[in-house]
Amino acid sequence: MALSDRDATPAPLCVVVIPARDEEASIGACLGALSAQSIGRGGFEIILVLDACVDRTERVARRVAGELGLTLDTIPGAGEGAGAARRLGMEAAAAQLIAAGRPDGLIACTDADSRPAPDWLERQLDHLRGGARAIAGLVEIDPDELQGLAAGVRRRRERNASDRLSRVRQTDPAAAHHHFAGASIGITAGTYRQVGGLEPLSALEDQAFASRLDAHGVPILRAADVRVLTSARSRGRASRGLAVDLEVSSWLEHRRYRAADFPAERLAAIKGSRSVSVVIPTKSCATTIGAVIGRTVAPLAEHDLVDQLLVIDADSPDGTAEAAQAAGAQVLQQDEVQPERGPALGKGDAMWRALSVATGDLVCFLDGDTGDPHPHHLQGLLGPLLSDPELRLVKGSFARPLSSGPHSLADEGGRVTELMARPLLNLHEPRLAGFTQPLAGEFAARRELLQALSFPVGYGVEIAILIDALRREGLDALAESDLGQRQNRHQPLRALGEMAYAVLAAVERRLPAGRNVIGGAYLRPWEDGRVVPVPVQERPPLASLPHRQGLSAGVR
Repeated sequence: MALSDRDATPAPLCVVVIPARDEEASIGACLGALSAQSIGRGGFEIILVLDACVDRTERVARRVAGELGLTLDTIPGAGEGAGAARRLGMEAAAAQLIAAGRPDGLIACTDADSRPAPDWLERQLDHLRGGARAIAGLVEIDPDELQGLAAGVRRRRERNASDRLSRVRQTDPAAAHHHFAGASIGITAGTYRQVGGLEPLSALEDQAFASRLDAHGVPILRAADVRVLTSARSRGRASRGLAVDLEVSSWLEHRRYRAADFPAERLAAIKGSRSVSVVIPTKSCATTIGAVIGRTVAPLAEHDLVDQLLVIDADSPDGTAEAAQAAGAQVLQQDEVQPERGPALGKGDAMWRALSVATGDLVCFLDGDTGDPHPHHLQGLLGPLLSDPELRLVKGSFARPLSSGPHSLADEGGRVTELMARPLLNLHEPRLAGFTQPLAGEFAARRELLQALSFPVGYGVEIAILIDALRREGLDALAESDLGQRQNRHQPLRALGEMAYAVLAAVERRLPAGRNVIGGAYLRPWEDGRVVPVPVQERPPLASLPHRQGLSAGVR
């Protein structure tokens, strides 16, 4: 039945809104649960918002609704996310109820992968008669699916739920639970219109709606007797919400490794025919590069785990190249690799150029300024990739103290990570928020993946590779390995602003809106307004270049 084709039958007590995007596998169970509602099928109608579905969701929904005697309307969505789809449905429901003279009628939202309890609508109507205007139901994971989650995932979920309930009860001591989720929201049509409706956000539209209700002085009744079971799937249709929370928690449980679990003997036994390139970009690392090679790389080379060792030097004036050569590395000057590109513009550019001459199936990037090198720094990167063919990239994690004279401050290193990278990931790409060191320069990946990615030329390279690898391969193809403790050179605080600027530019380019990053000029007010360049341009994926050219004849 189309919304415009209604007859003079009595208006329903409520309208159920379900946004759906490619939900053919779950919509039948959702509609089945609604057909069992204790108020009877004549007491409600359903609006299903088909949010740019390309599967059989509509066909399945219409068939099931017909078999069960449900009144089902469909609205096409533009594919702009759950919030926009939910708003479409709620606006239509409000218009329908108000036009029928039922401003006190109930708009009840759920999700296509959820199953409301048989008395879900009845309990909400009871609460409306008791004076409630907005109702948040208790959303529980299907018990069978919950038991299928790892113990650590369940533990984190219970802990976070307890924390959220404590926060809710600071302002609502009578709250029975912490939920205000799209899987179970109820509101009168009149109240919905009064507060201006639900914002069409791509995700977390339910949280924004709760804030809007609060701003208009509309209390939310968090009722324990309004119950919904929902799926424990970790592949959701939105960029936020339960599915993302479960995906990240599951990743934390089984995609974090320890370098100590991958001794060289074990790696040598499983390496097989795969080749490994180790790449070390350097700039004035003469005092550390020898030890990095001798203590980190050489012990694994003795087990035939390293097939190529490249040091890509930035024409260091302190003898870095000579020290690296003496330690056994092949040394290339960054400007002499891909010379047609002109002078290298930064660390990321050096890494990109090195990739054009790296021959290994696996490519491991190490820092050349590590003050406490150890074989674990390489073992922990190689181990997961060699032992699990599903993995595509492994990021190093480590404790990074901040040295200040004779003092060492635990966990105070990595200031750009904590003040720029981590907030950006939590805000814009929460699936990567579980990485301890998203800016770590020590990581390894399969060469074909790296050649498919663009490289920012400066300090934005690590976070860009992490984001692009996620979007290309999925979170489960990425891992993190605990390499122990790392001690690197620390930049002065004011120098970190330019590094943070490059990180911000790389993330800005990868936002859904595809923001254009213009400029690269950074003003230093402490130097009388001097403007310095910060390279923010990017090199294209090597795999996209028709003729990948490596070294000029002048390489030493």
